[in-house]
Amino acid sequence: MIVGKQKPLDDIWNRVKEFEKLLVFGCNTCVAVCHEGGNKEAEILASLLRMRATQENVSIDIRNSGIERQCEHEFFETAEKEIEWADAVLSIACGVGVQFMVKRYPLLRVYPGLDTTFMGDVEKPGLFTESCQACGKCILDLTAGICVMSRCAKRLLNGPCGGSTKGKCEISKEVDCAWQLVVDRLETLGNLDEFVKVIPLKDWSTNRDGGPRKLIHEDLET
Repeated sequence: MIVGKQKPLDDIWNRVKEFEKLLVFGCNTCVAVCHEGGNKEAEILASLLRMRATQENVSIDIRNSGIERQCEHEFFETAEKEIEWADAVLSIACGVGVQFMVKRYPLLRVYPGLDTTFMGDVEKPGLFTESCQACGKCILDLTAGICVMSRCAKRLLNGPCGGSTKGKCEISKEVDCAWQLVVDRLETLGNLDEFVKVIPLKDWSTNRDGGPRKLIHEDLET
């Protein structure tokens, strides 16, 4: 899932305080799971902004709403009237959701309320860990299902490096060595012989260095 973190309230307020009608707009999928961008967070953030407006004697009407996903057209139908009402929208979706709204509503001012941080998983309640960099050429089949592109600080294709100690990365004693995780999983699976195989140079042609990537299903295009 995509993980994000709300921007500081001061930064948000300074961006939106000039408008008369502001809609704080949540996204109830990825960023709701990490408790940063769902309907509940939109309601809380709207309340905080109303308090700030009262404290600074600023006249601004602030409402809150949200939809299931801000990256798909079909979900916007339930919120069209609220969006049309607003002078500006503070989207607390990920950066994809913000840009989707910008394209859908070209005359509407849309601002981000989150900093999109990474794609990851829920390690335990309240803890979210990066696990994928969307590099475009997945090699999880070669690394026992552990993404060394995101988990290894050096992004080594053949590891571990000489800096790992007792299963921990040299950058911090709190960070697991990705390649130790690979070894441990291969051992659990009884496939430790896979570890000695050299992983070839990675094909980076599918990475984002060539600009925005697209996935096209010609059979679905209209």
